[in-house]
Amino acid sequence: MSTAAPRPAAEDRLWSVDEHLEDILATVRPLEPIELQLPDAQGCVLVEDVTVPVSLPPFDNSSMDGYAVRVADVAGASEEFPAALEVVGDVAAGQAADRLHVGPGQAARIMTGAPLPPGAEAVVPVEWTDGGLGEGPVSQMRARSLAPEQASGHVRVYRPADARAHVRAQGSDVKAGDRALDAGTVLGPPQIALLAAIGRASVRVRPRPRVVVMSTGSELVQPGEKLGSGQIYDSNSFALTAAARDAGAIAYRVGAVADDADTLRSTIEDQLVRADLVVTTGGVSVGAYDVVKEALEHVGDEDEAGGGVEFRKLAMQPGKPQGFGSVGPDHTPLLALPGNPVSSYVSFELFVRPAIRTLMGLPDVHRPTTRAKLTADKALTSPKGRRQFLRAVHTGGSVRPVGGAGSHLVAALAHADSLIVVPEDVESVEPGVEVEVVLLG
Repeated sequence: MSTAAPRPAAEDRLWSVDEHLEDILATVRPLEPIELQLPDAQGCVLVEDVTVPVSLPPFDNSSMDGYAVRVADVAGASEEFPAALEVVGDVAAGQAADRLHVGPGQAARIMTGAPLPPGAEAVVPVEWTDGGLGEGPVSQMRARSLAPEQASGHVRVYRPADARAHVRAQGSDVKAGDRALDAGTVLGPPQIALLAAIGRASVRVRPRPRVVVMSTGSELVQPGEKLGSGQIYDSNSFALTAAARDAGAIAYRVGAVADDADTLRSTIEDQLVRADLVVTTGGVSVGAYDVVKEALEHVGDEDEAGGGVEFRKLAMQPGKPQGFGSVGPDHTPLLALPGNPVSSYVSFELFVRPAIRTLMGLPDVHRPTTRAKLTADKALTSPKGRRQFLRAVHTGGSVRPVGGAGSHLVAALAHADSLIVVPEDVESVEPGVEVEVVLLG
């Protein structure tokens, strides 16, 4: 939740990208930790170290279907001179380790994952034996089909085994007292698996932020519907909802809102019950129908400090008009992005994604950057005093722009995996020059 209002600014001031982002990150705070069951904790961030209470594996166990043996009893075994051993019983996964003992000249039939019985020092795979049938080495397929009652009380072993062969040692994965996961870890499937394996049913995490995304504009039509004269399909809400989920949030997409300030204001108020962050796109420039500014410039509880949304002009291209602040009784952060598809997506990557990652409590909230040589047919031009972000494809140590500079060119955006950054004080970049690149993938 936000705790402070953005710095006041003159309406005609031109803000830098860094100043705007600094205000956002100074206002947005990580969500409060909660205890969640493992199935619900996926994608969340741990807030405390997790220590291993029990070693993995918790006991010595077999990595193969076969026979648990003593090393001395199979030393020198071969197909010509097999070691003949008495089978004293079967050990299946889930059975107690001490239910039988392997003595000299003896073996125990053992299944994968079953505990190594006392006295045994190694496991010989069933393929190295006659399977207790007295017919020579059994094939792997045949070995898998053998039932205990098919085997006799003896087995012939045709290969020697070293000590601990095919035995998974107790604690060979992790030992009791080890640190399983560090605070700050994002819980994916492997981490969930580890937590379950060490017996943790729940963990303390910061929940995934709930992000509500909505487009504005009476010209917008939902995909699948028929376009009328002057209408276009709403792509922004779909793109930004997907981007929010990619950033780690639980995202809710709201259908496009018509150009009516009262309707937009009430829609936002209705959505606050399920929002840790609200993102709007469109209606933030100086047009007669830019209703987001009209609806939100004076929104907020007048009796509580810190409410309201401020609209700014940023020294960047694309994405000059931006809005940021908080709305509602809980001062829910709101970011208002421009409506052109490329402008809204670039703005999301620069401002919304870091805000989501901050809500999650992650230490590194930014996309990775690198340096690469520009590959292009001609020099890139950039407006003076603006930081330009150009869609690009990054390959190895080089990067090439895709599409034009227009902020409506969605097709080029679909083929880009990075953004070329041209600083404010640079108006031209020649091919072969090294440039900064933001990696989106």
